Amino acid sequence: MTIVSSSLDELEKLHLDKVNLGQHVLAEFFECDPNTLNSNDRVEKYMIEAALECGATIVQKCFHMFNPYGVSGVVIISESHLAIHTWPELGYAAVDLFTCGTKCDPKVAYEFLKKKFNSKKASFTELKRGIIDRETLKLAEQPFEIAEQFEG
Repeated sequence: MTIVSSSLDELEKLHLDKVNLGQHVLAEFFECDPNTLNSNDRVEKYMIEAALECGATIVQKCFHMFNPYGVSGVVIISESHLAIHTWPELGYAAVDLFTCGTKCDPKVAYEFLKKKFNSKKASFTELKRGIIDRETLKLAEQPFEIAEQFEG
């Protein structure tokens, strides 16, 4: 579970050994519609819609169309960010979906984008970032934790 807490009492109510500050989904989208991936307008629109769909609050956005093809962009959200780079010539998009707190679920954004990009095959790895020890309420000085991996 991802939460932000400064109180042991709050953690005790949840009966958790460890909590984390954020969820980071690293997504791979294969065999996507190349016309969608090469459209700055569509990529931006779908990334914004994905942020809203997962419950995020949008702060700012920036997208760039490359010549001859490809789009990179980021949607800054109060809860962190959603970032993308596309390779339309390969039908491929690499997407980072990083959210903090309990308000948003990055896997909702993943499923939304998979559909919008018409991805025939996609996968993701979910990382737990900023692990907090329940007993000490301090950040564990350890690498992220792999929470889930999916290929499909």
